[in-house]
Amino acid sequence: MSFDTLGLCPALADAVSALGYTTPTPIQTKAIPYIMEGRDILAGARTGTGKTAAFALPILQELSKRKRKNRHPRTLILTPTRELAAQVDESFRAYGRNLKLYSMVMFGGVNINPQIKALKKGVDILVACPGRLLDHVNRGTVDLSAIEVLVLDEADRMLDMGFIRDIQKIMKCLPAKRQNMLFSATYSKEIRNLAAGLLKNPAMVEVSRGNTAVKEINQRVYPVSQKGKRALVSNLIRDGKWQQVLIFTRTKHRANRLTKQLITDGISAAAIHGNKSQATRTRALADFKNGAIKTLVATDIAARGLDIAHLPHVVNFDLPNVAEDYIHRIGRTGRAGASGMALSLVSRDEQILLDKIQRLMKQTIPVEDTGYTGDEDEAPAPDRTKNRRPARGQQAPGTPVKSRTKSKARGKANGQARKRNRASAGRSSAKKTSSWLPKGL
Repeated sequence: MSFDTLGLCPALADAVSALGYTTPTPIQTKAIPYIMEGRDILAGARTGTGKTAAFALPILQELSKRKRKNRHPRTLILTPTRELAAQVDESFRAYGRNLKLYSMVMFGGVNINPQIKALKKGVDILVACPGRLLDHVNRGTVDLSAIEVLVLDEADRMLDMGFIRDIQKIMKCLPAKRQNMLFSATYSKEIRNLAAGLLKNPAMVEVSRGNTAVKEINQRVYPVSQKGKRALVSNLIRDGKWQQVLIFTRTKHRANRLTKQLITDGISAAAIHGNKSQATRTRALADFKNGAIKTLVATDIAARGLDIAHLPHVVNFDLPNVAEDYIHRIGRTGRAGASGMALSLVSRDEQILLDKIQRLMKQTIPVEDTGYTGDEDEAPAPDRTKNRRPARGQQAPGTPVKSRTKSKARGKANGQARKRNRASAGRSSAKKTSSWLPKGL
């Protein structure tokens, strides 16, 4: 099947062809006809399956048939992270290059004034993160009354990040009559409940069952201690001559620390996470894409929406606490049918997390022995008895045993001496006190 069979207008077909796409992906083949019919959609699709084009192309086609009546946006796409929002906006601009439609992206962490100016000029497609969109709603700088299409992209992640209340507030600002689309990599109970309240008689589209990982990704588990992870990942990058690798850590602190350690090991690296400014994150991602740095260290939130063509390696430096996040992580490689490798450095204390991931995917990830576990780097446990203060009635180690009779007699003599000293001190204190009292008292 080609894009021509999907009924795209010449302007869109030419743009798709110029981008090098000739054959639609399964999610595009299934979803685009339903969207063109104006139906609500519940789609199960991971990143890397072409889901952005699956909703962007038909939305652009339908919007191009009608002129904008005012400056208010007609389509709203909600995303969980800044990176994903920027990526979706970039896709709309690329696909709609031959159309007179205007798209803008809206997220926090940057100056709000340029966004206000863009809204005043008028936009057709608004791609936004929920928090910043509500800022504009509260300021009165955006009007959502003309929205015709609402898309929740990576809805499962938005729920994980606690955006459900923000989404509910935003939906109250939208007209009741609209087309709704919900895209999610997983189908949890929460997602089904959200879909039930949002979608009307939706078409169900699913191209990759449940939470299974794509077949093109070669997954491996490397057993290693926590202390040995840094040396192992550096060796893997150097010995394998990796030119591009995305590494996931559980926390921002660990991302920063690992980045510094990799640079110390002579490996170019940068970190992206929520504490980094948007300018820093954008620059790091650009350097990673153009090869200026070979290693990008990221947390789960920051890595959502990273679209890196032909990324060969993903490393889980830490396993995620939520098993579904593993699916999203490894989905950064093996995109659009390309092959990729996902390696997980797993310590003993992470075995429970690994078990959850394998149960979720209903498969066992092969374990590979690198010959280096990092256990040899672990320092021996300190002897805490060496400087421990002896308990009452016990001798300190290495001291001669004293006679209990002599010790008891010496203790009694010392006690009597202390009593005499206290009595003497009391008399002395009384004499000193009486010396300054006024006469006659």
